[in-house]
Amino acid sequence: MTFEYAKEIFTLPFMELLFKAHSVHRENFNPNTMQTSTLMSVKTGACSENCSYCAQSSHYKTGTQKENMLDSDRIIEYAKNAKELGSSRFCMGASGRSPSDSELESICNTIKEVKKLGMETCVTLGLLNENQAKKLKDSGLDFYNHNIDTSREYYSNVITTRTFEDRLDTIKNVRDAGLKICVGGILGLGESNDDRISMLVLLANMETPPESVPINQLVRIPGTPLQEGEDVDSFDFVRTIALARILMPKSYIRLSAGRTSMSDELQALCFFAGANSVFYGNKLLTTNNIKPSRDDNLFAKLGLHKQEFLEMKA
Repeated sequence: MTFEYAKEIFTLPFMELLFKAHSVHRENFNPNTMQTSTLMSVKTGACSENCSYCAQSSHYKTGTQKENMLDSDRIIEYAKNAKELGSSRFCMGASGRSPSDSELESICNTIKEVKKLGMETCVTLGLLNENQAKKLKDSGLDFYNHNIDTSREYYSNVITTRTFEDRLDTIKNVRDAGLKICVGGILGLGESNDDRISMLVLLANMETPPESVPINQLVRIPGTPLQEGEDVDSFDFVRTIALARILMPKSYIRLSAGRTSMSDELQALCFFAGANSVFYGNKLLTTNNIKPSRDDNLFAKLGLHKQEFLEMKA
């Protein structure tokens, strides 16, 4: 998969691109189902990394309060509620460069309990070595999330406390442990369309592309270096979703952060272009998400139904 080939697709006339993406989508998925995941922050704030977009970085004054790892009972109650609302996957996010031994043990025990609920599990804990990845696999974890954020070329403009290769090393360790991966990026960091294309080409060229590809629209957090900036053009956003679908036909493409500022019509275009997963629930880590009632109303208007656990292909 070359950058040139992907750019040719990205720059197709808009209607032709949508037709192509939707055709690929229909060949691989039921176009009227939506996978829903719920994300919970299980450890918040005071992160040593300097990701320019993040409310949890200790490098910036964003007003985010530090919270240590939550106890398992509280997390399980949140997961039960998420399942009752219709989520098939429960995702747990912990701030920090990498988990401590005690944090890893705690999250592994929690994963085992969430699995008993009949939900898929996903965690994002920062950088992992081989042994840490294996412990997570042994706990029954399904997915590990570790976004690459943007292109290799643009990455250092956003983060300097860890390298792009650090991210790829963690993804390799997770893959080698036998876990599925949830890897995507963020649009609105100041990157170009070429950077967006390059990011997706890298993911598509992995030996096994990510089973889940979250595409986030940046939520601008006051106090971070990226609190001001140019919003992503809506048509470019849809083009990015469509390209992700075409390059990774069997992956779930998740419309992730930033949906609170999207119209129903823009979301519907993204769904038509191949997005078939959303974060469902009131909150995403430290930022607000679309209320479940609004999602339910939109799904009803579009004739979409939530995907049951047994329907999951990835």
